[in-house]
Amino acid sequence: MTTRQLSFFMLFLACNLAAAQWQSKYKTKMLIDGNDTLRYRIMYPKNFKEDGNYPVVLFLHGAGERGNDNEKQLWNGGKLFATDYLQERYPAVVIFPQCPRDSYWASVDVDRSSYPINLDFKYSEGPTKPMQMVMDLLDSTIAEPYTKDDQVYLMGLSMGGMGTFELLSRKPNTFAAAVPICGGGEPESVSVYAKNTPLWVFHGAQDNVVHPLQSMEMVSALLKEGVHPKFTMYDFANHNSWDPAFAEPDLLPWLFSHIKK
Repeated sequence: MTTRQLSFFMLFLACNLAAAQWQSKYKTKMLIDGNDTLRYRIMYPKNFKEDGNYPVVLFLHGAGERGNDNEKQLWNGGKLFATDYLQERYPAVVIFPQCPRDSYWASVDVDRSSYPINLDFKYSEGPTKPMQMVMDLLDSTIAEPYTKDDQVYLMGLSMGGMGTFELLSRKPNTFAAAVPICGGGEPESVSVYAKNTPLWVFHGAQDNVVHPLQSMEMVSALLKEGVHPKFTMYDFANHNSWDPAFAEPDLLPWLFSHIKK
């Protein structure tokens, strides 16, 4: 092995070690309901104490991270909360559930015959099984004596952004703040949570997967309810608008500043 090859090999090992270090902070768990299983990863604060009092963050991943490996859901967003600095500044219980490959967070018919995809939301049909199990998991977590029920936060991207909007409508009195990224939903549903939950909505203007109008319609509906959500549209971003969103220096300070009244 040449010196150059050895250097690349050592760099590769160092990167893998760094990744393993932050990913290992998320414990591997499962919620089982009959024949259905919701796999999830959960990270507790450093120096976690059963008699502590911690905020809760629920993060819903995108369609590309569906499966049953209980790993892929950490790809986008997992590291955001897992650095030592952020764990010290914002100690929280952070949950990343994983949606099965053949299902979806939101109740929506997705037509991928053309792009951007066509979305037909059907909240009236009730939650999908994974969404129902996420709600059950969240309820049981909030019921723990070490969590703050007035500091429960929700984030999601793409399919998870759609799940974020829907979950807000199904649990309108639960969340202190929410961040839907490149998602969409039923605009008429916002009335039940508009005045309860501050939102920071993100989308990329060049998104060719989920049309930016999906987020714009939800923001418009919120404005019609008399509230003023934060809305960031990146002129340069395609579907992966979560990358610049996660880089926003005010994102986590904004999120954790909210306390449910």
